[in-house]
Amino acid sequence: MIFQRAVRREFAHSTAGVFIALFAIMVTTQLIRLLNEAAQGDVDPGAVVALLGFASLNYLPPLLSLSLFVAILLSISRSYRDSEMVVWFSAGLSLTAWVRPVLTFALPLVLTIAALSLLLSPWALSQSAEYRGKLSNRKDAGQISPGTFQESSAGDRVVFVEAVAEDTSHVRNVFVSETAPERLGVTMARTGHQETAANGDRFIVLENGRRYELEPGVVGFRILEYARYAVRLETREADGIKQTPKSMPTLELLALNLPRYRAELLWRVGMPLSAAVLALLAIPLSFVNPRAGRSANMLLAILVYVIYNNLLSISQGWVANDQVSFAVGVLVVHLMMLFLLPFLFYHRIAVSSFMRLGR
Repeated sequence: MIFQRAVRREFAHSTAGVFIALFAIMVTTQLIRLLNEAAQGDVDPGAVVALLGFASLNYLPPLLSLSLFVAILLSISRSYRDSEMVVWFSAGLSLTAWVRPVLTFALPLVLTIAALSLLLSPWALSQSAEYRGKLSNRKDAGQISPGTFQESSAGDRVVFVEAVAEDTSHVRNVFVSETAPERLGVTMARTGHQETAANGDRFIVLENGRRYELEPGVVGFRILEYARYAVRLETREADGIKQTPKSMPTLELLALNLPRYRAELLWRVGMPLSAAVLALLAIPLSFVNPRAGRSANMLLAILVYVIYNNLLSISQGWVANDQVSFAVGVLVVHLMMLFLLPFLFYHRIAVSSFMRLGR
């Protein structure tokens, strides 16, 4: 029991340290990307914190999985370097005796990763998409700045306003350029104002102006004079936020038997499974010869982790392209890595036994 508590405490400290380091790197890179988008005008500066929170929730499952793997690897490697494993083997205990404390510690984290991967990550992605849509809608909805050309999020409309009244009730000298596949329209007016319809759509209402329409390939253009002309500001809210497989709830994915939805479900299910398998793989991969270099096992462990994740991505692509079934995609990679586990244990146990006999 003393050993179990000591091992769990060391695993917990190592996991916390590795997770904090990885989380700080992830937050920094995401913050730089969002600040760059804010500087380019693609994201409202006030939305950076919210979008950063949604991105953090999305990246938590792989970060926790990697933290668990590295923490177990570092803890058992330290036992090898400090010659504690010599005492372990001399007491008649095998390397496989580490399986129980590792699984005991890893089980709560694996369940947490499963909850994050199946529930919170899709919710965070959907909230991020909805939040971005609302921000784009707010940008399109007529936050008019005098003296600047403002392009809609769809890129098909440019609005220029020379001046805005102090009470924002009306604008002066308005220029609107609209591009469509069948025609190009340029609308000008001396005055105008904004109106909001009952369904929430916003309009720029131009008064006493002219509109010029040109059709590609046609010589000449049409001139329309009007007393009142309303231009509806298209918003993403009107079209609705388009859901992608990544942002869909897991229960909805289960109801859709299409390859791309099954591929996303495979990734969500595979995340906690890979975390459990990686925790077990870390036991034999943590072997360190105190007389040799200390980085060889880390390089091998990183290689195994990269191969494992690449195989998961490849299997997801196969399922998305309908090349293999969902069941095969889920089982083949994880079973292959599990079948590798006994060989790694045997190799380390055999090497340890040989070293003891050589002495």
